[in-house]
Amino acid sequence: MVFVFVLLALGVLVAANWYLWRRLFRDTTAGPGWVRRTGVAVVAGGWALAVGALVAERTGAPFWLQQTLAWPGFLWLALSVYLLVALVAGEAVRPLLRRFLERRARSKAQAVPAAVPQPAPVPAGAPADEPGAREQAAPVPAEEPGEPGEPERTPSVAMPSRRLFVSRVVGGAAAVAALGTVGAGTYGVLNGPGVKRVTVPLAKLPRAAHGYRIAVVSDIHLGPVLGRGFARRVVDTINATQPDLIAVVGDLVDGSVKDLGPAAAPLAGLKARHGTFFVTGNHEYFSGAEQWVQEVRRLGMRPLENARTELPWFDLAGVNDVAGESEGQGPDFAKALGDRDPARACVLLAHQPVQIHDAVEHGVDLQLSGHTHGGQLWPGNFLAAAANPTVAGLDHYGDTQLYVTRGAGAWGPPTRVGAPSDITVIELASRQA
Repeated sequence: MVFVFVLLALGVLVAANWYLWRRLFRDTTAGPGWVRRTGVAVVAGGWALAVGALVAERTGAPFWLQQTLAWPGFLWLALSVYLLVALVAGEAVRPLLRRFLERRARSKAQAVPAAVPQPAPVPAGAPADEPGAREQAAPVPAEEPGEPGEPERTPSVAMPSRRLFVSRVVGGAAAVAALGTVGAGTYGVLNGPGVKRVTVPLAKLPRAAHGYRIAVVSDIHLGPVLGRGFARRVVDTINATQPDLIAVVGDLVDGSVKDLGPAAAPLAGLKARHGTFFVTGNHEYFSGAEQWVQEVRRLGMRPLENARTELPWFDLAGVNDVAGESEGQGPDFAKALGDRDPARACVLLAHQPVQIHDAVEHGVDLQLSGHTHGGQLWPGNFLAAAANPTVAGLDHYGDTQLYVTRGAGAWGPPTRVGAPSDITVIELASRQA
């Protein structure tokens, strides 16, 4: 079954890339030549870099190699997605543009008056059958093939060049649209996350805690693309909100402590009245979760590994990500929540939104999650919605509320389209206030 799925996925990938090459390079050229050969090199080379970047990251290749492959490889992934989207949309434009050009050509042809043979005047008294009269009345030769007055030959002469023109217009527009989309989406990520503010009322929250601020950050994804400078930007953005508590809900890194320790160092500068708390995400288990738990503790964060702490006005709990189950370190809701006082409000940190169902069973008031990136690259939000109960924002599941942040960074392509990155400041509201 797995083999069939891999074979099907490979077939779809090959077909999609052949389509890109055909529309961008073959259909826009009059015949074989260097442009078509360059197109093969660009498409095949782009995917070779993309696969190389993914394999290098997952296998722990030398960090310099990961960095070398990551930028061109991951950006090609994003660019190929939007080239494909733009070219498919262009299929609807092609017949309309051809029809417009045909009508314009027909209108021009009709505007040129057809040459009609006119008899020459015959001198007075000259018989009509004299040689001179016959010569002067000789008809004008008919139009040669290919002239505007011969419509039946027009398609065979004009249509090839017209088809080439349409292909170049649609292909060029698709390339410009894709480059612009990826460029803007990449700039948005590298420029750093914005700040969202959301008020969440909790029935059990005492009046004294009204207005309590939790800065929620997830999916920073420090790695071969996003490094120390990006981490510093995240820290500055969070500290500027002056939160009471900071919650880092997983997927902090994509790589080992050895490679990314210097990039994560600015996180030691996070400041909040009640401290910074951390739970693992699935990517921590790809990167050495135990080492990273120790490292974030060294940086001044407090890991909540299936644990709970009692703050002055509510309980704060955290569970490991479900990816930890393969290492015997999965989420344990009973350990984190089993013996707590149900009269107190409870806020749970859990990386993946799918953990909401266990949170409901254990009477959690608010779960804070990330993981989805909001889809990151449209139309990826539809795929994210199929795998997660909530893709982004605040939602209700019985008496439990779930808030999902779109995350601060990006995985793979350092690009977001239709899902801008964010750090969310959750302001808790007491219904007694």
